[in-house]
Amino acid sequence: MKRYELVEIANYLKRFKKIDKVFRVDDTIVKMVFDKNKSIFFDMKKGESYIFKNDDFKVSKEYMAPFDIVLKKRCNSSFMKDIRVLKSNKVLRFELEQKKSYKSVKTFLQLEFTGRHTNFIITDEDFIIVEALRHIDGSVSYRVIQNGIKLPDLPPYDLKESEKSIEDIEDYLYEQFKIKEQKKLNQATNQKLIEIQKKIDKFEKIKKSLKKPEELIKRSQKYQKEAELILANLHKIKSYQKEIVLEDFEGNEVSISLPKEAKSPSHATDILFNVSKKLKQKSKNIHIEQENIDSKIKYLSRLQEIVKSVKSVDELKLYFPKKEKNSKKEKLSDGIENFYFMGYKISLGKNERANAQLLKKAKMNDLWLHLKDIPSTHVIIRNDKKEIPKSVIEFAANLCVKFSTTQKGSFFVDYTKRRNVKVENRAKVHYVNYNSIKIDIS
Repeated sequence: MKRYELVEIANYLKRFKKIDKVFRVDDTIVKMVFDKNKSIFFDMKKGESYIFKNDDFKVSKEYMAPFDIVLKKRCNSSFMKDIRVLKSNKVLRFELEQKKSYKSVKTFLQLEFTGRHTNFIITDEDFIIVEALRHIDGSVSYRVIQNGIKLPDLPPYDLKESEKSIEDIEDYLYEQFKIKEQKKLNQATNQKLIEIQKKIDKFEKIKKSLKKPEELIKRSQKYQKEAELILANLHKIKSYQKEIVLEDFEGNEVSISLPKEAKSPSHATDILFNVSKKLKQKSKNIHIEQENIDSKIKYLSRLQEIVKSVKSVDELKLYFPKKEKNSKKEKLSDGIENFYFMGYKISLGKNERANAQLLKKAKMNDLWLHLKDIPSTHVIIRNDKKEIPKSVIEFAANLCVKFSTTQKGSFFVDYTKRRNVKVENRAKVHYVNYNSIKIDIS
């Protein structure tokens, strides 16, 4: 943050008389409410500190650390006696006074926008530190910030920056938030897109490594033939032999290497028959593995497109919820993806088998969603409550559309309770008593 910005903001803040409330709204962000209705945020993140305005800022949690308790106690309902930027430094200092029935209490707030040394420090009238956002001891810095000691002065800096004026400080503070949030969003989306592409590349590699069914059948027949030949010639094979030459049933010589783990020729036949059986079974199921990989790639590709279209970091987080720990139910199928919105768990099927499993596991009062008259993923809203808010249904319907088609336009999503959905064959269903919601994808 530039010093001239602090000077302009300090001049703007001088128009206010009182701080009604001051409290932390995020780990490094403090909100101040001036003259009952003017709110300004101070982000004291190291290396990225700045001041901004935002009317829709969401408070992450209530903070009750010693810093927060002292901040409220000494600064709420306090009058601003002075506010200024210290000379040759990027430090904003508030001089506050609380008028109580028996005495006045003076407090200094020192907001230091100094790169990696950024801090928010509370002192008494003698500049004795009462609390600080970051406590610093002598082992890590020459400048100790600890409760009970006098606040050390910061050495002056030779700040080489041009002086500028800001025409409309409020517009400027709103714009600062937009710029920072867009930067955060760009960084977050780029990171997620890289992570998704790595997963896609991984599955593409696995897909290429899959054997063709006819190749697996050919190998299965080879091992079965070898096992049958050994079984028919057990009386000719010495127990210590590992390489043998036998005559097959057509009179041709065949060289056979017995498995290294075989303890005897008889044990070798068991191993070879078993391998042959597994390869035969694998050839029958290879299409299932192929379908599973294709569904994962398809899901990730659509997730990429969604990530590119998100409008905020908060929206981005909705598509990457933290995985539940120690949940046996989640291990039933990796074809099911879970999302969380307003306290509701929303499950989405990535393929037909996962859709069928969703239907099977859903409870009667869960809400089921599907694109109207179009093949789509199935979505289930888990419902332990009486009525699901419309915003939750809309979010789930958006998921249904975005993970079912890449087309833009207007779509209708049907939804009804699971009890109204009759399964006809796997994920093919017939449903009644449904409502529809319109989703526009641009």
